[in-house]
Amino acid sequence: MKTIRKKVGLPPGSLIFTGKQHADKVRIDIIDYDPGQINELNTENIEHCFPYKDSPTNTWIDIKGVHDADQISKVGEHFDIHPLVLEDILNTNQRPKIEVFDHYIFIVLRMLSYNEEKNIVDSEQVSFIIGRNYVISLQEKEDDIFEPLRERLRKGKGRIRTMGADYLAYAILDVITDNYFLMLEKLGEQMEAFEEKLLKGPDQETLKQLYVLKRENLLLRKSVWPLREVIMQLERSESPLIKKKTSPFLRDLYDHIIQIIDTVETHRDMTAGLIELYLTSNSSRMNEIMKVLTIIATIFIPLTFIAGVYGMNFANMPELEWPWAYFALLLVMLVIGAGMLLYFRKKKWL
Repeated sequence: MKTIRKKVGLPPGSLIFTGKQHADKVRIDIIDYDPGQINELNTENIEHCFPYKDSPTNTWIDIKGVHDADQISKVGEHFDIHPLVLEDILNTNQRPKIEVFDHYIFIVLRMLSYNEEKNIVDSEQVSFIIGRNYVISLQEKEDDIFEPLRERLRKGKGRIRTMGADYLAYAILDVITDNYFLMLEKLGEQMEAFEEKLLKGPDQETLKQLYVLKRENLLLRKSVWPLREVIMQLERSESPLIKKKTSPFLRDLYDHIIQIIDTVETHRDMTAGLIELYLTSNSSRMNEIMKVLTIIATIFIPLTFIAGVYGMNFANMPELEWPWAYFALLLVMLVIGAGMLLYFRKKKWL
């Protein structure tokens, strides 16, 4: 919030990082390739990626760490990126969107990964600049989910080395989308575990975990719903940067997004159902407790009446002089209590 306050009153396009810094340094991974060869470069000098702007080969420039506004500004100046786009890159709370310019396409979305240690979903913003022969990806963190894609590029598997930068952008988006399926699978397993817990006996900790699960589903929903519009606009774009032979792959990616949205909505309903099941189970348990306590109180009402009558200490009470009166009274109380218990059981109140 403090960094956001710094932007108040500044003109549009002011480059100030407004997120949480996840990387110590800005690291750049460059993969330059064509059908016959591939070259990789790992560097911390942003200027090393400049020569690839007009390279005849295809280049993937992966920038990890967007906290350094000066470095991002240098990228914008060299690749002729609009200042408002650079501002969106530095503001890591953007809603997924797409903007089409004359010589590049800007895409921003959320990349999700599952934290096995904490059993939560980690989220970060990823921005893309898609040019004629290059793709620039800008991530908040050093760790990512793109290593399988890098291996495909290194080994030349599939058509990725023979296609252009637009197909590379599709491949990156496809990896992110596939990871959404992984998130949904993990969340589905959590829901099954919570359902078993609720049936065995819910507790307060389970309710807290259910609300964490609900928040994670909400995060997925906010990440996926706008992505549908992004992919649709990308596929229908008349930009020369998106070639016709890439369109079928984008349509397939759009179908995957629709499938994810349906699953997210199903999970959302299931989470609401689990919370309702928790509340219903607690209510049912409380009703059972109240029923037992009510039955106990009901049994003691006549016993308390009898004890109250013979505890008034009136002088003219003939039963008090009978030697067996105490034991007889206890027997009467026992018979009344047992009779009431049998009656309640017959009525199936117990």
